[in-house]
Amino acid sequence: MATQNPNEINLLALENQFCFALYSTSLALTKSYKPLLDKIGLTYPQYLVMLTLWQQDHLLVKEIGELLFLDSGTLTPLLKRMELAELIQRQRDPEDERQVRISLTRQGKLLRNHAKDIPEQILCASGQSAANLHKMRQELVKLRTELLNNAIE
Repeated sequence: MATQNPNEINLLALENQFCFALYSTSLALTKSYKPLLDKIGLTYPQYLVMLTLWQQDHLLVKEIGELLFLDSGTLTPLLKRMELAELIQRQRDPEDERQVRISLTRQGKLLRNHAKDIPEQILCASGQSAANLHKMRQELVKLRTELLNNAIE
């Protein structure tokens, strides 16, 4: 039986996995958002949709999916629940009946005021500076781009 050199890093050890550090950090971040989003009646994926629409209203489902990296099978049930909650309105696009356009309702627009303090609260909970989080975000976006461009088949 071969013994492992104590100076060698076990590449398959969970604690050495970048993917696990990223995954568990994502879980912790989502958990931090939960009580804040519960107060305004949103789930985390719904919050992402609302952020997208608060930035640019009247988007096609396809456009929202591209921005959030979600397929229509995931996005459609989410949007239906948001429509039932009267946060958004779904309408066939008059220029292409196959497309569905998503617009904020009055209630959806007003919800923005209740969400405006969430980013600051998350910044405080992170224990990081805004500059440090911005730098980490830039690095993660670069990593995501590389991974998508070099997808393993």
